[in-house]
Amino acid sequence: MPRPTKEQIDDEILEAAAILFARHGFKETSVQRIADAVGYSKTGLLHRYPTKETLQQAVVERALRAVRDIGDEVATVLPGPERDRAGITRIARLALEWPGMVALMLSGLTAEADAEIGQALHEIGGAVFETFAVDPESDPRRLIRVIGALGALAVAAVSVRDKVPAEALAELAEVGFDALGHGRTPTN
Repeated sequence: MPRPTKEQIDDEILEAAAILFARHGFKETSVQRIADAVGYSKTGLLHRYPTKETLQQAVVERALRAVRDIGDEVATVLPGPERDRAGITRIARLALEWPGMVALMLSGLTAEADAEIGQALHEIGGAVFETFAVDPESDPRRLIRVIGALGALAVAAVSVRDKVPAEALAELAEVGFDALGHGRTPTN
């Protein structure tokens, strides 16, 4: 069995950290807890990420980059069902590959800008809102639908992990699209 690459190791660490940060918060997630989750020593983890803050920053940057990439991909589509389907399908793919990043995005939608590293999470939430063309201040119903869609994706991604990837992606996209209030595509 080949040894994992540096990139694969970093991916594993960042995903585990994202899951723990989303579940327990930044303050309550220790470097030791993350090291235990990935099966490394605390010293080994600190060799890759010298401080907890460095690790937090790497996780937030990855999540922000992922959601901004999705936003850039759908930005040329006018707001509405087509854009929602494109955005939710991309986030569903992300949920299958990196469920922790999607959980972190979800926590970013409800983060207070002044809490912990809330400003960074708030920025992630803002990028998600741009992707779905929602103004949280003027459209609370749509805000709830977007949060519900991401929550549904995060939870449903766990249940479809053993399915064929294309089948799982289609199911997740439909769950998210339903949660956005558009309803399923008719099938024959």
